[in-house]
Formats: sequence, structure tokens, C-alpha cells
Amino acid sequence: MSVFSRERSPGSQSIAQAIGEASDAALKLMHDEIELAKAEVGAKIAALLRGTAVGVAAGVFLLGALQMALIGLALLAWYLLPVGQYEYFWGFFALAGALVLVAALAALLAWRVVRAGSPPVPTMAIDEARKIREAVSAGEEQPQQRQIPSWEPLGESAGAKTQPG
Repeated sequence: MSVFSRERSPGSQSIAQAIGEASDAALKLMHDEIELAKAEVGAKIAALLRGTAVGVAAGVFLLGALQMALIGLALLAWYLLPVGQYEYFWGFFALAGALVLVAALAALLAWRVVRAGSPPVPTMAIDEARKIREAVSAGEEQPQQRQIPSWEPLGESAGAKTQPG
């Protein structure tokens, strides 16, 4: 009689069926959870896209308002400058010069901030890695004896243990 031709007892079949059913149920549950996660992520992405579209529209309107405000400031500068009645372009030049100064100050500030922050060093991650390395090296100092399991071929009785050799 070969190992593969043995008939299973009814008890082992019901256990096998229960294990199979449990495995199928766990697999179905896992697939359902994945589908739920996909649906949640899809809904969140859709909401983010809608919010982004509204934000872009607000930015366009803000840029239009900024343009109108700058034109108004340029015309105000022309009104205040001691120039001729039809030489309004001097107001635009004056405003452009002021904007270049503001941009230069902002660039200087940005350069200082970037210089202070670079190179970015993940200090917390380095500290955690150092702690893990210390814990692992402390564990290596006291090696533990591991049990090597005995090997038993299929079909042999539990009492007759043989070692491969």
C-alpha cells in the first residue's frame, strides 16, 4: 500500500473541509477588505481632485486681482511722481523696480533658509538605527543554543526515528 492510496477517515475529511472553508472565508474577507480600501482611496482621491480644481480656480482669480492691484499701484505711482500728464509709463517702471527689490529680499531670505536646512539629516532615524544596532550586537554576545528538529520521512511510524545520512 503506498502513501498516496490511503483513504482518509471521515473525521479527517471534516477537519480538512473546515480548514478549507476557513481558508476560503479568510481569502474572501481579505478580497473584500482590499475592495473596501480601493473604494475608500478612490473616494478620497476624487475629493482631493475636486479640492485641487477649486484651489486652482481660486488661484486664477487671485492672480487676476493681483494684476489689477498692480496696475492700480502703477497708476498711483504715476499720479504721485512729478512727471508729465501722458507719461504714465514711469509709474509702471517705478512699481517694477519696487517689485524687483521685494523679489531680491525674498530670494535672500529663501537662500538663508535653504542653506540652514541643508543637507537634510534624518537624526531620529539615525538614532533609532543606532539603538537597533546596539540591541542586536548585545544579543549576539549571548548566543543561544537552537534545537535542530529531527527529520522523519512520510509513512514511517512515530517510534522509529531515523536521521538522514
